[in-house]
Amino acid sequence: MTDTSALDPEDRKLVTLARSARARNGVPEGAAVRDETGRTYVAGTVALPSLALSALRTAVAMAVASGATSLEAAAVVSGAESAPAEDLSAVADLGGAGTPVLLASPDGTVRATVDAG
Repeated sequence: MTDTSALDPEDRKLVTLARSARARNGVPEGAAVRDETGRTYVAGTVALPSLALSALRTAVAMAVASGATSLEAAAVVSGAESAPAEDLSAVADLGGAGTPVLLASPDGTVRATVDAG
């Protein structure tokens, strides 16, 4: 586990944004991604009868819809121990297989950093 104070400030910001999305919306997970220009996109889990998306896939979709062409990093805050392969694939589709994804617990402690894809 990694204390967020040991993270790069931009990565710490992603974790903070993801935590706030989760708490603000009362959803199981929050996510944030940073594009090639440094812009961030923040999302929570989407759970509608006709549409279900994880927070990370929603954040990637928001980045794409806003014109991002690449991702530098991503963060997910949830109670889960890992990110589903589909979520990592979404990050890899835009950012490449080596894009780091920070997996953090609800208290903001980073449990792991994995490469997308």
